[in-house]
Amino acid sequence: MASISLLNPKAEFARAAHALAINISAAKGLQDVMRTNLGPKGTVKMLVSGAGDIKITKDGNVLLHDMQIQHPTASMIARASTAQDDSTGDGTSTTVLLIGELLKQADIYLSEGLHPRIVTEGFEKARDKALEVLDKVKVPVEINKNNLMEIANTSLKTKVHPQLADLLTEVCVDAVLCIAEDKQKPVDLHMIELMEMQHKTDTDTQLVRGLVMDHGARHPDMPKRLENAYILTANVSLEYEKAEVNSGFFYKTAAEREAFVRAEREFIDLRVKKVIDLKRAVCDGTDKTFVLINQKGIDPVSLDALAKEGILALRRAKRRNMERLALACGGTAMNSFDDLQEEHLGYAGTVYEHVLGENKFTFVEDCKNPLSVTILIKGPNKHTITQIKDAIRDGLRAINNTISDKAVVPGAGAFEVRAYNELVQYKDTIKGKSRLAVQAFADALLVIPKTLAINSGYDAQDTIVKLTVEDRLSPELVGIDLSTGEPMKPADLGVYDNYIVKKQILNSCSIIASNLLLVDEVMRAGMTSLKG
Repeated sequence: MASISLLNPKAEFARAAHALAINISAAKGLQDVMRTNLGPKGTVKMLVSGAGDIKITKDGNVLLHDMQIQHPTASMIARASTAQDDSTGDGTSTTVLLIGELLKQADIYLSEGLHPRIVTEGFEKARDKALEVLDKVKVPVEINKNNLMEIANTSLKTKVHPQLADLLTEVCVDAVLCIAEDKQKPVDLHMIELMEMQHKTDTDTQLVRGLVMDHGARHPDMPKRLENAYILTANVSLEYEKAEVNSGFFYKTAAEREAFVRAEREFIDLRVKKVIDLKRAVCDGTDKTFVLINQKGIDPVSLDALAKEGILALRRAKRRNMERLALACGGTAMNSFDDLQEEHLGYAGTVYEHVLGENKFTFVEDCKNPLSVTILIKGPNKHTITQIKDAIRDGLRAINNTISDKAVVPGAGAFEVRAYNELVQYKDTIKGKSRLAVQAFADALLVIPKTLAINSGYDAQDTIVKLTVEDRLSPELVGIDLSTGEPMKPADLGVYDNYIVKKQILNSCSIIASNLLLVDEVMRAGMTSLKG
């Protein structure tokens, strides 16, 4: 009797060696795409969407998000890398390279008949040893501007031009230190607003110690610039709103109708009067000025009354800006104008309006103790601004990681070379075939310094030999100097990586590589795309 097929007749399946070959070739393919991006000397990729939008980037996370990957294994690796970025903010290209290299090195032994299970056991031992080495080489750091500048600069130089990276480093570190009340705790990065302005060049990007809002005053007679301003943030409607229930008014004479309209108007006028009274109480006879920023609407009559008093009023501010305003300027966001006092007001040194084409921006600057700041990203076109925005996000995460770890790891491939040497020695203490997998893990780690050397135009073998020999002789870690191709001490050049990023990479790469090695059957119903 013929064996019964349990599969959909159109389903494709790949068994044993073929399934493994598919997974390994997918990992190699993705690795080849990402390899040239690694490090400060990496090249950039240009992505063109179906609609013709251009994106120029070398940030692994952006590439993996925007590339349309159809191969199931490749998309699994891509997802692992983007998860790496979501949790730590960096290390996406490294994750792809390391998974690809682990599978490539394992393939050498698998083709000689070593069982995948033995390889994965060896990988686990090697990973534990590598994490041990990582804990040994991490450098505790004091949280100060200089140390944070070094770590942010290392991260940003792999994303944008070095000259721009130096400028963004200063901006990112100042932004984090500005809002970090207690330097020992990581900050809430949502309190740093990223505002885009398509204007001037990318090196005009700056930090505003306050807030920038993307709308301006709604009355032509309102002042365009105020110094020494009291800021009143409110969520109170200053316009007549229709009742939510359907209701009607009945009146017999025009006088009655006038009385109704006047009563409605008076209700709003009283609210405006309370604001004006407070302004007169705190500002008259001083050089102080007054700004009202309201989350709800302000009608033309109210705007007119406020403008006559020299009050700058903004309406329909975004909710997130209201939270940030209270943090940046101090004061309290008011939900009612009853019992308004001076202590409810915030303060800003200057408030001014900036008009750019048809767009208006309002700057609230020189706050006394801003706990919310804005990074104003400028660039001549959209893709430059997007590139800077992605880089700043990674830079801020790198600084935050350092504050939470209170430790860094020497960069420039130094940790990988030290881990390689330690694993080669550790291999001799292991009995049985799993020592081969430890050797494969050690060889795979060298893909990082190798790729850094190749991307900078140096010979990979030559560099690795120099680095491994130098590392054995030196108690300090040795990395590759990308401007000369010679070994150097990362501490001397201030090249540091995040500890948490390295830790996450080692954990996730070994797990995903092991999972892919243990796959011995791939089934795909209906569609045909397993030609790996």
